[in-house]
Amino acid sequence: MTSSTDAAPVTAPPSALDVRAIINPATASVITTVAEMGAADVDTAVAAAKAAFADGPWADMPRSERARLLLRIADAIEEQAERLYTLEAENNGRPITETRAQLSRVPEWFRYNAGLLAAQRHSVLPGDGPYLTYQQRLPLGVCGIITPFNHPLLILARSLSAALANGNTVVVKPSEMTPLTTLALADIIAGTGIPEGVVNVVTGGREAGIRLTEHPDVAKITLTGGTEAGRSAAVATATRFARVTAELGGKTPVIVFDDVDPVDAAEGAAFSAFVAAGQSCVAGSRFLVHRSIYDAFVAALVHRARAIVVGDPAAPETQMGPLISARQRDNVRRLIQTGVDQGARLAAGGEAPRLPVDLRDGFFLSPTVLADATMAMTVAREEIFGPVAVVIPFDTEADAVAMANDNEFGLGAGVWTLDVARAHRVAARITAGMVWINDHHRLEPSLPWGGVKESGTGKDAGTESFDDFSWIKTIVVRTAAEPVDWYGNFGQRRLN
Repeated sequence: MTSSTDAAPVTAPPSALDVRAIINPATASVITTVAEMGAADVDTAVAAAKAAFADGPWADMPRSERARLLLRIADAIEEQAERLYTLEAENNGRPITETRAQLSRVPEWFRYNAGLLAAQRHSVLPGDGPYLTYQQRLPLGVCGIITPFNHPLLILARSLSAALANGNTVVVKPSEMTPLTTLALADIIAGTGIPEGVVNVVTGGREAGIRLTEHPDVAKITLTGGTEAGRSAAVATATRFARVTAELGGKTPVIVFDDVDPVDAAEGAAFSAFVAAGQSCVAGSRFLVHRSIYDAFVAALVHRARAIVVGDPAAPETQMGPLISARQRDNVRRLIQTGVDQGARLAAGGEAPRLPVDLRDGFFLSPTVLADATMAMTVAREEIFGPVAVVIPFDTEADAVAMANDNEFGLGAGVWTLDVARAHRVAARITAGMVWINDHHRLEPSLPWGGVKESGTGKDAGTESFDDFSWIKTIVVRTAAEPVDWYGNFGQRRLN
């Protein structure tokens, strides 16, 4: 598939005639087909990006002009907003209302990074003697961005806007299941006047992703995906000392203390478990609830789960759509059964909802609550990536913190309490890259996003992400009038 505009071809031409069917997960029907690209196509895209970086105007463009183009991209995205909302909801099955709320913020990332570019200052460093020492930040070169199926456009915008702001060129490999809004964004960008070869898209699966991470001309990889994919990318980039930012899996704990109303907490926290049908790395899949309000919380959560409207993602009344694929739905079902077999109580869901005939082939699963679980159960330890809330009681604050940290992941966490001191105390003790108090999944362009432990490395968004798309050069200028003569001037006291 190639760009529909003439301004800047942005999609690598396929080297073969292989195509992949893109499926609507709500109906299991084919939306369209796209080229199934492989290693040779990645090589072509990287070569185009490398040439654009070395010979094109992008890296050397005055930053005010580059910032202006980023703002133009933001405006163009807003002009095409309804098209993008509809396309993404159709491609990954998220309800249109949820998709609209998320994608309406995509332009913010381009404006934010344009602002950081406009405000960027180069440091002057302190030192002794007649020297002026300063630093420059320079673009890395070709950057690879590998995005997931669950938030394809938003996650792309975070890294793409920062990479472009710094003067890099980019090769994007979207999830093979959800490439459509990435291709649409590529067309939008091409129409804004971005030079040819600056943004390139390769559609394909595992072969394309592996080649991109291993390519010797790629200076940085940003990847959002599973932990094993991130581990492979980290090894591949380490062999050539390239940079990597990896936002990987999670098993987010949500601690609910006994000073909150259990109904209010359940209503608020349900969002963390069921948004995007639970297909989010920061999904609140472990609810740790104080024993004194445990039964009331479970009852309220079950009531909310059963009331969630599951159905056609295009319908404005729909609150939850399907999972991305039959394979993912079946894997979630298997984990639910494992939880029941290990002693958890199936309090809600666990089965496909009753839906109209045209949706019965879709990959739907009802919002599910597994109560009376323990930390030893598989469902309390493994990432489920589906609409499943696992509820576990605790007795003391120390127990809650220990249980929250008793996991290989460290991406996000939630704390629900009205005790201000406790909120800060517990948040400080949780090992996670992000902690929300009395809310969940809140994000801004300025908030660094990323985890610790098996949840990855580096940050997406914020000044941390912006700065990581450049490298620092230190320049030392001797300002003294007399010449340097170490060997002839025995009065000198410093060798360096």
